[in-house]
This record gives sequence, structure tokens and C-alpha cells, in this order.
Amino acid sequence: MSGQEPQASPVASIAVTGDVDVIASTRLRRDGQRYTESRRVLVAVLVEHGPLTIPEILRRRPNLPQSSAYRNLAVLERSGVVRRIITADEWARYELAEPLAEHHHHLICAACGAVVDFTVSNRLERSLDAAFNRVAHENGFEVEDHRLDLVGRCATCVADDG
Repeated sequence: MSGQEPQASPVASIAVTGDVDVIASTRLRRDGQRYTESRRVLVAVLVEHGPLTIPEILRRRPNLPQSSAYRNLAVLERSGVVRRIITADEWARYELAEPLAEHHHHLICAACGAVVDFTVSNRLERSLDAAFNRVAHENGFEVEDHRLDLVGRCATCVADDG
């Protein structure tokens, strides 16, 4: 580990459902968990700021103990409330899982680890689904969902190298 902090993730522009707390509570209850105040704080910061690393979460919510953030993010991930995004750097990012946030994809910077959410048209999404389902069928695989991450370099990293 280099100990170097990641660059701040851009603010997400992905729509979040109005029933975030209801959906989160239901998913946690199905997993035998409660929607505690610490978990509400984590969900709220992800609603406000989109994909964040744990250090970014803690900077935005300094009263949240680090051990609580790690422990509760693991529970929220297991319950399907948040999703972890693995990037090229040492910091995973966390975001709301579907259906708490609309279906979207990611641009991931291989240099700094920044994550930018993006959506595509319904027509392109249907084409992607059809292509993914064809590949899955040819390999005897049943698709439940898909994630599309485009890995490259963000504008800041390209400019820094320029």
C-alpha cells in the first residue's frame, strides 16, 4: 500500500429513488440486520456524493468512526444496499446498489482511481443486454444483471501527462 489518498470522486449525477430508506431497511431486514443510525449516515452520504472511498466518506462525515464505516459498509454490501467498485488503485469505492439508484455504468481512471457514473440510451441498453445474453447463452450462463466499467484515464490524468 502506498498510503496515498485517492483523488475525490466526481459527484454522481445518477438519479436516486425517493424510497432509499424504505428499500435499504427492507433489504437489511431480509438479511437479519437493522437500519441503524450509522448505516443511515453511510447511505445518506452516498446519496449526496455518489461513489466514494472510505477515506472520502470519513472526510464528509468526521464523526463516523472508521471501524464503524468498514463494518457497516460490509453489512450494507452483503444486504444489497451498496455496491463496491474495484478500481486500479488501492481504494475501493462504494455506491448505492440498484434499485436504490438508477441503472448505470462507470468510467474508471486506471491512473488515479476516479469513478464517473454514466447512463446510455434505452435503445443502447437493450442492445447491450441482447449482446450480453447471447454470449451468456453460448456459454451456458444465466444473466441476472450486468455492470459495464470502461477503464482508461480521466481528463485530469491525461492533462497531467500532457
